[in-house]
Amino acid sequence: MGVWSARHRWTAVGAWLLFAVISVIVGGAVGQIDAADHDTLPGEAGRVVKTLHDAGVADPALETVLVRTDGPVTDPAARGAVDDVITSLRGTGRVTDIRSPYDTRALSKDGHAALVQFAVEGDPATAGDRVGPVLTAVRQAADRHPDVQVEQFGAASADKAIGDAFNDDFARAEYSVVPLAIGILFIAFGALVAAVLPVILSLTAVVATTGLIALASHAVPMSDSSGIVMLLVGMAVGVDYCLFYLRREREERARGRDAQTALAIASATSGRAILVSGSTVIVAMAGMFLTGMVEFEGMGLATLLVVAVAMIGSVTVLPALLSLLGDRVEKGRLPLRRRTPRDPDGESRVWRAILGAVLHRPKLSLLVGAGALIALAVPATALHPAELTLKQELGDNALVRAYEDINATFPGGPEPAEVVVSAADITDAGVSRAIADFRTRAVSSGASDGPVRVTVHQEQNLAVIEVPLVGDTQARSEKSLEVLRDEVRPATLGTVDGVEAPIGGSVAASKDFADKLSSSVPPVLVFVVVFAFLLMLLSFRSPLIALTSTVLNLLSVGAAYGILTAVFQKGWGASLIGAEGVGAIESWLPLFLFVILFGLSMDYHVFVVSRIREARLRGMTTRDAISHGISTTAGVVTSAAVIMVGVFAIFGTLSLQGMKQMGLGLAIAVLIDATVIRGMLLPAVMVLLGERNWHVPALLRRLPDLEAGFPVPDAPAAAPGGGGTPDEVRV
Repeated sequence: MGVWSARHRWTAVGAWLLFAVISVIVGGAVGQIDAADHDTLPGEAGRVVKTLHDAGVADPALETVLVRTDGPVTDPAARGAVDDVITSLRGTGRVTDIRSPYDTRALSKDGHAALVQFAVEGDPATAGDRVGPVLTAVRQAADRHPDVQVEQFGAASADKAIGDAFNDDFARAEYSVVPLAIGILFIAFGALVAAVLPVILSLTAVVATTGLIALASHAVPMSDSSGIVMLLVGMAVGVDYCLFYLRREREERARGRDAQTALAIASATSGRAILVSGSTVIVAMAGMFLTGMVEFEGMGLATLLVVAVAMIGSVTVLPALLSLLGDRVEKGRLPLRRRTPRDPDGESRVWRAILGAVLHRPKLSLLVGAGALIALAVPATALHPAELTLKQELGDNALVRAYEDINATFPGGPEPAEVVVSAADITDAGVSRAIADFRTRAVSSGASDGPVRVTVHQEQNLAVIEVPLVGDTQARSEKSLEVLRDEVRPATLGTVDGVEAPIGGSVAASKDFADKLSSSVPPVLVFVVVFAFLLMLLSFRSPLIALTSTVLNLLSVGAAYGILTAVFQKGWGASLIGAEGVGAIESWLPLFLFVILFGLSMDYHVFVVSRIREARLRGMTTRDAISHGISTTAGVVTSAAVIMVGVFAIFGTLSLQGMKQMGLGLAIAVLIDATVIRGMLLPAVMVLLGERNWHVPALLRRLPDLEAGFPVPDAPAAAPGGGGTPDEVRV
């Protein structure tokens, strides 16, 4: 692939640009399908949303305004504030179904607070885009009544707050990633052209994938997180792949190779490592489809596509561009930097010293390194995945305080449970009686303090019951939900034949999501581990290397889990990185991190082991090959790790807690891979195994040898006239 691209460079570059342009045009033409609630929610909560969606009943974006006074809420001053709020809401022309608290009796037990309820008109999925004027109107009404506390919260205002934070974070990440990557690469290569080239290729890969994602979304709808995860992973792996390839090509040129031979060697060594590691990430991300959850499927597909595009670009258009640029890739050099290293092997003195100590005492190194990672992983035994609350996600702000005040005064009011009753005839006397019994028992059972509101949709034969749940925490609200599902419903609605009554709402959605996720974890973990092992086995035909890779990956992921739990769940040292302990890890994060980290961990592992294998094929002993392979890859792996850690760390600085946790988790795991795993555990294990590392059992000898024709660069080999070919450097 690399040699063909170098020989047909204009065709390769033109095809890549054409592919990117066509992808963007097609993606823009078909548009992206975003996952709706009826696609993403599992369990009963999902059935509620799907039933309403299929029946054409809009589940309105409900909003509430709390009005609190020091005196009775029936006093003229309080009534004036309530009336002003209602008048202001009507004046926006953006709301419907306004309910006065004096009509609905939505008054607090102490008589000092009232709750104005309404809905934002139009599609509830986009209500957050239209709620701005409503928030402004309520805020202005509050300013006119300084002696009265007026606060607003609801589905639309929460969507707007999270959406604004998400968009700001995404923009900040986009503006930060590119300068950071160019800066690190500029220092690593000492040349501006060499630094910019990987970033441009990665950006074109991300842009092209954006179009592909829009097309793919018609089969698998995309979640809100898909785009930001795609950018994060696409830039990180795209730059890394180009870095591996470019550094190897520069090394071979420093050895005295001609341009074509250097590209051929880089293609067959670094190019092969890129294909193996990229395929591992792709296979790992495919495990997301085993969850059966659209949100994970969307993230998995987006990540899979961007890795595939970045991988293909690195082994096709990159060699074509290097062939076009030639030595001009060294343009724009830093002052006082040598044009090429004197030692073409580029062995790091620091890493050679570290490896000397590790290889001298491999058992002690293995014990210390593995013990350290196991110790770091211990906090993960208490890992508590949960869907983060608004306060956990956004921290302390006006919207969160409004939610807490409303929930404390009217428990369950901001996020009521939603019961959708469907029957052959919703007006049947038996059904009506069961609904009335459900309303009564919901309060008498202690699951709700009321008021329980019923809306009948006679044409669709549906009734929607809104039940405020008792509970000031997620756990207590879930207990109230269980009472409704397991006690109240069977004794009332469950006694009528033909009636279905799933119970949903935000509390139910969180619980059902967590239950579905926990049942999805085992098959995904098994799939990822088994297929990663098989890919390594196919690549190196060595069971011990495949097993070593798998175990070391598990150790690094476990350590990342442990640090994540300690920092974000327990709060240990959280303030040092501008975070805080919130008592939980975002529910989707552990599974996502496992899948993506298992794939990314192979990145450096395949690259380093391939270099060790290459040195072994050149006749070195296993010990010398380990030292040489790790030392010579130290510079490029360190640079690649710094880029990945830097890109991921950017996401650790964002405002949303889920993004912080994801960024830190990825950055920590990459850092562990590039230091403890590469510098201690991998060399220690391999030197202890010795020649057994390369043993190929008789059964595996039938597998295709992917290293056939593996180039071994002992000395320059160029054809007369400077036209070396891969055949001249083959074993």
